[in-house]
Amino acid sequence: MKFVKSILVLSFSLFLVSAFAQNKSLPDVTVKTLKGESKNIQEFGKNGKITVVSFWATWCAPCKKELDAIAEVYGEWQENYDMELVAVSIDTRRAVATVPSLVSSKGWEYTVLTGKATELQNAFNFQTIPQTFLVDQNGNIVYHHNGYVPGDEYELEDKIKALAKK
Repeated sequence: MKFVKSILVLSFSLFLVSAFAQNKSLPDVTVKTLKGESKNIQEFGKNGKITVVSFWATWCAPCKKELDAIAEVYGEWQENYDMELVAVSIDTRRAVATVPSLVSSKGWEYTVLTGKATELQNAFNFQTIPQTFLVDQNGNIVYHHNGYVPGDEYELEDKIKALAKK
């Protein structure tokens, strides 16, 4: 009986920790615009909009597939949910030079930023890309997802829709 009780207490504790761990605000990290201007990523959580922060790299095929898929519905999402997407490249300094031409050729209308991979991975606590974070209107991270398979954008839209109704 004590064993069962211990398991239940442990399970409940883990549930609480994971529930509260997701509601944290954007970390204090500096990123750069494609024009080289420095910005603090926290600024994107202070605009009252639902914000999707997607970490990607030019060499990451699933990252580009995810951003392409979202590009097809992005205008509709902006209109329906008053949201924005911020795509943050974690490419090396050499590869960052190719980001503007890739973004232009893809026609992505997102805010595209660049940053130092290790600094961003440590601040956001992730290892792999694509890594997508959903930020509520108050700047709190309420959901995150790693990897991409076709259709993940619809799961993300469901989460965005739920936030828009609050």
